[in-house]
Amino acid sequence: MTCWRRLRDWQQEGVWDLMHFALLSWLARYSEVDWSRAVVDSCSVRAVCGGTQTGPNPTDRAKRGSKRHLICDARGLPLAIRLTGANRNDSQEALALVDAIPPLQGGRGRPRCRPACVLGDRGYDAASIRRGLRTRHILPLLAMRRTKNGSGLGRWRWVVERTFAWLNQFRRLRVRYNKRADIHEAFLSLGCAWICWQSLRKAG
Repeated sequence: MTCWRRLRDWQQEGVWDLMHFALLSWLARYSEVDWSRAVVDSCSVRAVCGGTQTGPNPTDRAKRGSKRHLICDARGLPLAIRLTGANRNDSQEALALVDAIPPLQGGRGRPRCRPACVLGDRGYDAASIRRGLRTRHILPLLAMRRTKNGSGLGRWRWVVERTFAWLNQFRRLRVRYNKRADIHEAFLSLGCAWICWQSLRKAG
């Protein structure tokens, strides 16, 4: 119970997000954050106990589930992650993900929080997203709906799927067991911090 209370209290204080941000900052100082492009995607998981931030999963016979919305850099480093119900449309979280990227100080110049371009699948094909990205001086590279398969973006988009695979290595993240969304978000932040820590070890 002590561990659970610390997890809850530190999540409320933003400790886990701060840890993720600190590791991203160190990676930026080592020039390990690739701002040439960012990739957005989502992944649904079953919420076996229900709870907040859940909804009927359209890909799992409408069973209760949650969806993780992730944006990563060109190397697969998780820059920001958000949790919603499984019935939340990807396009509704795209701009919020971009705005959630923290400003990171590199070796020189001003802190940066905007990639040069954002890649996404057909779920992000919306005029409002393209307009919002251009307003933020970001080039939108989003697959078009009602077109043949083979947009050519898969050669760069695979890194976000690999990052989801890394997160799903943790039993607590493969399936959502916690009714409270903030506890699951704490584990998500810890998973992202672990990925950044592994990258920082290789960079060092």
